Amino acid sequence: MQSWYAAPPVPVAGTPLPLQLWDTASGTLKPASEGATATMYVCGITPYDATHLGHAATYLTYDLVHRALLDNGKRVVYVQNVTDIDDDILKRARESNIDWAALGRRETTLFRADLAALNVLPPTQYLGAVESMTAIVDLIARLHDAGAAYDVDGDIYFSIASAEGFGTVAGLDADTMRALSAERGGDPDRPGKKDPLDPLLWFAQRPGEPGWESPWGPGRPGWHVECAAIALTTLGMPIDVQGGGTDLAYPHHEMCAAAAQVATGTWPFARSFVHTGMVALDGTKMSKSLGNLVFVRDLRAEFPPAAVRLALLAHHYRSDWTWTQADITDAVARAELWRAGVAAAAPGSGDDVIAAIRAALADDLDAPAALAAVDVWATAAVGAGGSDAKAGKPVKQAINSLLGVSL
Repeated sequence: MQSWYAAPPVPVAGTPLPLQLWDTASGTLKPASEGATATMYVCGITPYDATHLGHAATYLTYDLVHRALLDNGKRVVYVQNVTDIDDDILKRARESNIDWAALGRRETTLFRADLAALNVLPPTQYLGAVESMTAIVDLIARLHDAGAAYDVDGDIYFSIASAEGFGTVAGLDADTMRALSAERGGDPDRPGKKDPLDPLLWFAQRPGEPGWESPWGPGRPGWHVECAAIALTTLGMPIDVQGGGTDLAYPHHEMCAAAAQVATGTWPFARSFVHTGMVALDGTKMSKSLGNLVFVRDLRAEFPPAAVRLALLAHHYRSDWTWTQADITDAVARAELWRAGVAAAAPGSGDDVIAAIRAALADDLDAPAALAAVDVWATAAVGAGGSDAKAGKPVKQAINSLLGVSL
């Protein structure tokens, strides 16, 4: 699957700092990567609607991770998937009277355009579930051979009892997991399951729906095994960073890790499970099901992409926050201040602010602190009344390479 293009970061003056990220599983800050090569898997979109701010905030977070790792001289292997066959896609396609595959292609194209506009670096590999079907079926077969898969009326389920590490990613109790399973696409009340939390591996083909061949008959994969298969095939275990929103910690990342453990006999699936907070509108989390979405394409039509990016970076990635008009208004003003600061910079004035940007990002991606440091520098530069754009070039490059903001 084709990803998108963004200009690679240029080298930044000064000394890089190693990146520390909050690991959900351990509840501690951990190094993002300790080797020369850093691996990252970020769960991608289910393409039945265009990119909303919740999506954008998530993918900007891992773009900052990507940029910080590159700044540290690491080779980054970054994989992102597209869940291009799913209940929600089929439902939306029926409602819209459009072919499900055409719907997925259309929405994926919009997503790529939005991320390119926001200057998000593309993943090394961008893979859809449909094109990864062989790897997915192979992983389910390995689970079946290990005695970790079973049949319920033609559908194949994964037995969480087979995975010793199950429950250690999100760290939730059974009652909470059961409630979240029902809320987030699971079927804890289905008769015949060994455990209410057992997730679907293979969904037998229903009338009027697409299907792919497998040892269990035609059908399509469950969500969790899709990401586990793609990650194992492209990156192996353990991944340095497994990323997504906080709503993916359970069940998605928990189930991915459990399936991978049974299939490979190794643990952990990822050295760090990194999760982003939720974005709300009028106090309610943005979601497709509620229809309370702010779309990136609409903001891009009215505001510069750099301002949209700055509006999102003004909030710490692990925080839940509410979008307001003030976010974009303040971001437009901030971009103008920064441009003025670059134009007015005094020679040699950028070293400290570049170091401050690096220090803030190295400390669990504290983007708001990085933005505040640039604000202070730009305000001082404008106040001094200089006019040497060449002197501001190193800061401009750092803002672009480290924060992804193109002034």
